[in-house]
Amino acid sequence: MTQPTLDHETVRKPFLPKVPAPPGARIDPAWHIPGDEECFSLWDKFEMFENVRRHSMTVAEVATCVAQRGLEHGYDVNVRLIRASALLHDLAKTYSIKFGGNHSQLGGAWVQDLTGNPVLASGVTHHVYWPFDIDLNKYFHQLAVLYADKRVQHDIVVGVEPRFDDLIKRYGTTDLIASRIRITKTQAIEVERTFDEALGITLNECSFDSGRME
Repeated sequence: MTQPTLDHETVRKPFLPKVPAPPGARIDPAWHIPGDEECFSLWDKFEMFENVRRHSMTVAEVATCVAQRGLEHGYDVNVRLIRASALLHDLAKTYSIKFGGNHSQLGGAWVQDLTGNPVLASGVTHHVYWPFDIDLNKYFHQLAVLYADKRVQHDIVVGVEPRFDDLIKRYGTTDLIASRIRITKTQAIEVERTFDEALGITLNECSFDSGRME
């Protein structure tokens, strides 16, 4: 089946309004980057469901591996920032399940308020869909979080294909929603291909077992 083309103007509407592109690779030393324990405390504060915690932990492990590989290949990467953004990417999931709303937008706003770190927060805001250039030199941090989320089904690392098969089954309740999910799948494949070429590895073959690319 032919993959749908990426139509940013169509896809972005359910995820975010038109906004300026987030900060690129530059990380201000003054911006706060929470460690694991602080992230776990925020999970408690926002009453994150246990299954969402397990998912977030696995996403963080995948994102950390990608970040470390990027650092080894000369990218200007802050591994700790990527890990924190991944740990917090679903911070608003519990709230949105209980009360509604877009969990990525809401979570990004919370994380910006809590940390004052726009790069970390934009990784949360845009972990579902990336409406800007797929440019690892500028946006490695945010794209690593997005990609890691697309590799974790519940709390198990899977390929992009089975991850999106599951999303279609669970959330593709209308033709419109299913179409949007397929477009985000096309983007996830594009992001994976970009990382493959940049990092010299076939990520789809990586199990990320015990924090390793193997």
